[in-house]
Amino acid sequence: TAGTAGVLGGLYIAEFAPARLASVLRFFSEVLSGVPSIVVGYIGYVILVAKGGLGWHYSLLGGVLALGALILPYIVKTTEVSFSNVPRTLREGAVALGLSKTKTIRKVLLPPALPGIISGLVIGLAIATGETAPLLFTAGFSDQNPTASLINSPVAFLTGVTYNDLQLPGGNYQALANAAAGLTVIIILILIFGGRLITARSRRLVARMDL
Repeated sequence: TAGTAGVLGGLYIAEFAPARLASVLRFFSEVLSGVPSIVVGYIGYVILVAKGGLGWHYSLLGGVLALGALILPYIVKTTEVSFSNVPRTLREGAVALGLSKTKTIRKVLLPPALPGIISGLVIGLAIATGETAPLLFTAGFSDQNPTASLINSPVAFLTGVTYNDLQLPGGNYQALANAAAGLTVIIILILIFGGRLITARSRRLVARMDL
């Protein structure tokens, strides 16, 4: 959901929003990107978990929403930059051919912007994978199997295992913390290298289109 909202938001700022509105949206996006993750988690706790808010308790959905708010500005920014970097000549050519705005974006602008969009999505996913604070405030932590409830069931996550088990005495807990940390790093590396491969493939497809 954050990926879809971020891509659509970046597309709107780059291609549809008036200059003044685009500047305002860009400002708020940059402000959100500068908010520490622990603050995002606490705000998520106040709005989603606490009794004065929605009262969902610790849950998977709360954690997802907190992480989505955290990575949203990165996806918005990379999407906007990707569309803004498309050469103006392509837009002018689409106008000369009489293409509608929707077809221009889908057929002309999206292919060369796609590598940058994919990079932004991968970066956002990698950031979310390595975060702990927002999930501690919104998803809680549980070593039990999750229930069907999305708004009233704490869930386990790798960085939570690392955070919790490092504070416990005993070699077994330390080993679990090390294993969780190592697995987190491996997942992030897979995401980064996978994103690079997808981006490289997209660029080759765009180069063929140019030919």
